[in-house]
Amino acid sequence: MTDLRTALGEAVATAFAAEGVDAALARVTTSDRPDLADFQSNGALAAAKALKTNPRELAGRVAERLGADPRLSAVEVAGPGFINLKVADAALSARAAEVASDADHAGASPVATPRKVVIDFGGPNVAKPMHVGHLRSAIIGESLKRLFRFRGDTVWGDAHFGDWGFQMGLLIVACGDEGLAEPFMAEGEGPFPDQSPVTLADLDRMYPLAAGRAKEDPAFRDRARKATAELQGGRPGYLALWRHFVAVSREALVREYGTLAVDFDLWNGESDADSLIAGMVADLKTKGLLVEDDGAQVVHVARPGETRKKKLADGSVVEAPSPPPLLVVSSEGSAMYGTTDLATILMRRNDIDPDLILYVVDERQAEHFEQVFRAAYLADYAQPGTLEHLGFGTMNGTDGKPFKTRAGGVLKLNDLITQATDKARERLREAELGADLDETTFEDTARKVAIAALKFADLSNGRTTSYVFDLDRFMSFEGKTGPYLLYQVVRIKSLLRRAGEQGAAAVPVAVSELAERDLVLTLDAFDQAVGEAYDKRSPHVIAEHAYRLAQAFSKFYAACPVLAAADPATVGSRLTLSKAALDQLVIALGLLGIDSPERM
Repeated sequence: MTDLRTALGEAVATAFAAEGVDAALARVTTSDRPDLADFQSNGALAAAKALKTNPRELAGRVAERLGADPRLSAVEVAGPGFINLKVADAALSARAAEVASDADHAGASPVATPRKVVIDFGGPNVAKPMHVGHLRSAIIGESLKRLFRFRGDTVWGDAHFGDWGFQMGLLIVACGDEGLAEPFMAEGEGPFPDQSPVTLADLDRMYPLAAGRAKEDPAFRDRARKATAELQGGRPGYLALWRHFVAVSREALVREYGTLAVDFDLWNGESDADSLIAGMVADLKTKGLLVEDDGAQVVHVARPGETRKKKLADGSVVEAPSPPPLLVVSSEGSAMYGTTDLATILMRRNDIDPDLILYVVDERQAEHFEQVFRAAYLADYAQPGTLEHLGFGTMNGTDGKPFKTRAGGVLKLNDLITQATDKARERLREAELGADLDETTFEDTARKVAIAALKFADLSNGRTTSYVFDLDRFMSFEGKTGPYLLYQVVRIKSLLRRAGEQGAAAVPVAVSELAERDLVLTLDAFDQAVGEAYDKRSPHVIAEHAYRLAQAFSKFYAACPVLAAADPATVGSRLTLSKAALDQLVIALGLLGIDSPERM
């Protein structure tokens, strides 16, 4: 199934080639003057320059060759040599029929060669409740996971717990000092209690206190370091206590991610790669990559004499030093954050052998991932180009800084979702929506509106950009918002229910009106949007398409009566168009991780 822009691009390329012009110049784009044409090609200008001929004359010869194409109702040359293409109503009707019949993909094509892909996103830490800082990774990563699967790839989403570092030693010592875990402090093989001695609330309370104390009390810090080493060395009591930390944390994480409609195929943590570290360190030494550096062991990832260009906040570009070495083993003999990430790449190669690993992690971690990826390529743990860091900007408050509570603290994710759901209930009642729903259905609708507001607000922005959090604006049923899109979905569903009650039947589309043309052209553009979002790893392209589709349907609905159309054939044609719009909009929202209610 080929979209119109691609099909017409092939026709224009053939016409250019017949004139002795490189077909690569025959690019077709959506017209920037939709009042004049549906598509355009500006290739004659560049081609004429290369051939040293008049661009308008060349464009005229190409247009003449295209004139007999039955898919085009008009081919005109404009300005210095632009070729304007207007699609025939019959071709639009045929394309609408293709989209309408493609229930699973709504006109979008799969990748030519499916791949095995791991997407590392979420990155929650054991013993810490999720907060707003985790939101973007979860939302973007889930959307990319759905998008890559939609296009035909086999995808594993991996939460990649932070569960094996110094924070674990801090918590073990804190639990011991508070007398919460005495049975686990004993040396020996156990047995140890099956019941967790701590809750997530206990861990949340203890961790910041222990972290603060470690900064001020060297003796406490040394005890925590020793506990970390003993845990990683396999001390049974500490391992049993650590498993309880992981279990209570994971239970809360599954619940909170579930509220966001985010899930993972793998719940691996840093600890899962621990068994590979000793062998990996030996392998790095054998390959001559691991060298001593002031008592530590590092991998030099920079090329000799290498410098880099770095863009500053003011837009200027300066020379920057090459990436520093990757610290693999500290001077105290401990494995580091980068060590675990490198071992995780090795583990994924052994377990899955993926063609691509995507890391959806804050942009501020860019240098870290550059170090790890370079080390992985040097060690032959991954092929160059198969590891990508997909950085993202921050969610900011109105002061332009990362979002905080009014008291200046970090807002817990559960509290944010609660606030959004409360606001959704309020807005639904203000708009007099959902009044005829039972309480359970109303609450489910309010939750879907809340999640749609949060997710669309995030995903409608470019991945690498930061944005200002404004719950009142996000929750509006007007404008470019998640609630507006859900309202359009519900409106189409209502229309189709009424059609069923009246016995109206869908029939093949016959395009004749301008608003019908615009709607079909928008439906046709979904394939391009999906391909671009996939190639650029940018869900905002899907979000933008969903909004344009909702707008196109709204204009169609206002200009072209459906159930009140003049004859049954027109009613049926417009019902088919409405159903096609609904299916594509629901699929697009689904790719963003947004569920749609049946009614409002």
